[in-house]
Amino acid sequence: MRIGLLGGTFDPIHYGHLAVAEAALEDGGLDQVLMVPAGDPWQKTDRMVTPAVHRLEMVRLAVEGRAGLEVDDREVTRSGPTYTIDTLESFPATDRLFLILGSDSALGIPSWHRWLEVLDRAGVIIVPRPGVTCDEAIEVLPDARCIEMGLVSISATTIRQRIRDGEPVVDLVPPPVIDYIAAHHLYAKRGEDDMVVAPSDMEEPS
Repeated sequence: MRIGLLGGTFDPIHYGHLAVAEAALEDGGLDQVLMVPAGDPWQKTDRMVTPAVHRLEMVRLAVEGRAGLEVDDREVTRSGPTYTIDTLESFPATDRLFLILGSDSALGIPSWHRWLEVLDRAGVIIVPRPGVTCDEAIEVLPDARCIEMGLVSISATTIRQRIRDGEPVVDLVPPPVIDYIAAHHLYAKRGEDDMVVAPSDMEEPS
């Protein structure tokens, strides 16, 4: 199996995430793409993050019926800080793994925990991000493959703010996710009931 891993906070998941996953699936020659929500939520040190139980369910709803896309809960169910290498090593050695990264994140791989082992275990598929070209990322990771696709300008931060302000997000978020957000009153306000504080003990995004 050629498996792509698209990790992130997914707070909330939106059409931009899905576009990246489907582009990598098709153009990267992958058998499937696993959407891997980060656990509660050590990798965000500058804001509040929605509890993983909600973020995981929103991803489940978003990928339902999309061929080749699946949700993977291994980082949610694992306790404590988790590094990318830990996630990679939890897969069978026979699986061929590929990290799907934005070009900006790809530049930071040399700062990751055990980053050389990360690159030994997994290939890298790069998607363009504003401010960093694929060519710049390839200079850092010459063995990576860059997927040609339009820049994704959707921002989860903007989505959360629009929901908080009572503005529609139907063009940004799949309908089942919108319904879930409304049913659980997510992003309506910043408070202890629906958010958790992220500690500052993480070195890298996952």
